[in-house]
Amino acid sequence: MSTTMSNTSQNVHEHEHEHENHSFFGFWMYLMSDCIVFGCLFTSYAVLRNQFAGGPTSKEMFELGRVAIETALLLTSSLTFGFAMIQARRNSNNGTLLWMVVSAILGLGFLVLEVQEFIAFVQHGASPTVSAYWSAFFTLVGTHGLHVTLGLIWMTVLMIQLVTKGLNKTMMPRLACMSLFWHFLDIVWICVFSFVYLLSMA
Repeated sequence: MSTTMSNTSQNVHEHEHEHENHSFFGFWMYLMSDCIVFGCLFTSYAVLRNQFAGGPTSKEMFELGRVAIETALLLTSSLTFGFAMIQARRNSNNGTLLWMVVSAILGLGFLVLEVQEFIAFVQHGASPTVSAYWSAFFTLVGTHGLHVTLGLIWMTVLMIQLVTKGLNKTMMPRLACMSLFWHFLDIVWICVFSFVYLLSMA
């Protein structure tokens, strides 16, 4: 009887482990497909980076101080989410939740500044319809902003689950996938900051 129960418990554990591995594999496949998407957007931007059609240029419109603040907010949010994962591995529900809230606030701050930047560009005549450059810019940066928005929604759902269910076996893989996604967005933004903003001001 005890042997049967032991075998059953082992089978359940193996099934959960296999399911977790499949989830991580599927999520890595998603991230790779997202890399292809951003790669195409960066390529389009590179081809059109000097096509202003007589409209405002990027050098005239960009404010590196504002973009630096955006960058600092997003990079710091990635760091604080790392702290959240440390707390999760220590099985601290409150600690995990606290650092996730901080991460979400920083991510929201990044998003607000980016939306304000877009509005300012449009008001000063640099809308997506003005030239090929601005169309490529808004598509690339806007796609990243959309990913950040979806990440914040996902993070909010996870925080609600932490409050209602606490840290359990199903939460850890979800938090790990969220962590991968958030760090991935940081890497993409560093590329945007370097290739789009800094290079345009050179």
